[in-house]
Amino acid sequence: MSDLTPFPISARWPAKYPERIQLYSFPTPNGVKVSIALEELDLPYEAHAINIGKNESWTPEFLSLNPNGKIPAILDPNGPGGKPLALFESGAILLYLAEKTGRLIPADRARYYETIQWVFFQMASVGPMFGQLGFFHKFAGREIADKRPLERYRDESRRLLGVLDQRLEGRKWIMDDDYTIADISLLGWVRNLIGFYEARDLVGFDSFKNVAAWLERGLARPAVQAGLNIPARP
Repeated sequence: MSDLTPFPISARWPAKYPERIQLYSFPTPNGVKVSIALEELDLPYEAHAINIGKNESWTPEFLSLNPNGKIPAILDPNGPGGKPLALFESGAILLYLAEKTGRLIPADRARYYETIQWVFFQMASVGPMFGQLGFFHKFAGREIADKRPLERYRDESRRLLGVLDQRLEGRKWIMDDDYTIADISLLGWVRNLIGFYEARDLVGFDSFKNVAAWLERGLARPAVQAGLNIPARP
């Protein structure tokens, strides 16, 4: 039986199945990356909802796992060498899970690094830009009279969609016929942009035909459909 008691987070969110990977998350674009990957990989895991609306990611217990106070984070009782491993940052978790299983990432080293570069593209560019666009378009940013920030993030989001659209020309997935963590890292963000953020018309999404077709293919995957709602919102 795995012992997770040395980890303070297990006191606030106790594990019913401590032998499984523990996922501490919320169904945001970053959060669902990990739940989708876990579903795709058929890895046994237990999901704990961290209610970011109630600032639960800033509690001492969660901060003990991720000092940056952001979801998602995981605790794998069977990490490298059979020892527990705690990880935060969704991109790092995706890479860890792919390497742990030998799936969702190419074995060929050149294609391996090519896949990672697209994960970093999402982490460094798509996530921050789409997130800011959502703030200025849908949330409190609407109250700001100066529309230059919104225009800046709108234009940059369009540019990034263009980069992704070009990459997907003639391809089923970002890595050709191989569905990888690169696709998983991006699906939730693109979905959120035109759904939750209500920015479909703002960015002219329908003009990016390759991205639209890729998103439809991705959302049709059963593991994606499941992962988008894990953990369930309180």
